[in-house]
Amino acid sequence: MQDCKTAVCLLSGGLDSSTCLAYARRQRFECHALSFDYGQRHRIELDAARRVAAALGARRHVVMPIDLRVFGGSALTGDIAVPKGRGAEEMAQGIPVTYVPARNTIFLSLALAYAETLEAADIFIGVNAIDYSGYPDCRPEFIAAFERMANLATKAGVEGRTSVRIHTPLSKLSKAEIVRLAEELHVDFGLTHSCYDPDPAGRACGQCDSCLLRRKGFEEAGIADPVEYA
Repeated sequence: MQDCKTAVCLLSGGLDSSTCLAYARRQRFECHALSFDYGQRHRIELDAARRVAAALGARRHVVMPIDLRVFGGSALTGDIAVPKGRGAEEMAQGIPVTYVPARNTIFLSLALAYAETLEAADIFIGVNAIDYSGYPDCRPEFIAAFERMANLATKAGVEGRTSVRIHTPLSKLSKAEIVRLAEELHVDFGLTHSCYDPDPAGRACGQCDSCLLRRKGFEEAGIADPVEYA
């Protein structure tokens, strides 16, 4: 790819992060995908991340181990039941137990460190402020604050050589709009994994918040979801 810039793209293997990576590629970025093996109960998402990174032509894909089970405090990293069958109104109330304390702050900090080693000024993250299930670290004000901090905390920022930019192309899109964008970007939906509580065979439960939001998005977009649900 000619005339491209380097970017670090956070990639979980889910629909949103995969679409975000595809978007960054369309914007002519040479992408270094970064995933985290953080002790999540849905660790199968890392297999999806590897598939997606390869399919979308990431320059490199790094899977970093970081065990957030040491702290616990989340249904994704501790012995807490994942909520199932919640309606949209219930999802919109409060912060769910699937919130991992400071996860995006941690992930973006490590992405920032990786970007510094690459002399890259651009970081992509697929956060969403519409269908975001109440996660505080998906809000635009958090991203803006982190970007300001990043430019105070890095050598390149202090020396004035470059300004770090945190790109959130999906922030203001509904899940249906994300599905349509992903189709436009030729994302292979079958490679992605969104479920918080898959069965031993790796099939999505279909009833956790993430599955319900995904299914709602595909239904509203009028596009078939090839993912197998238990």
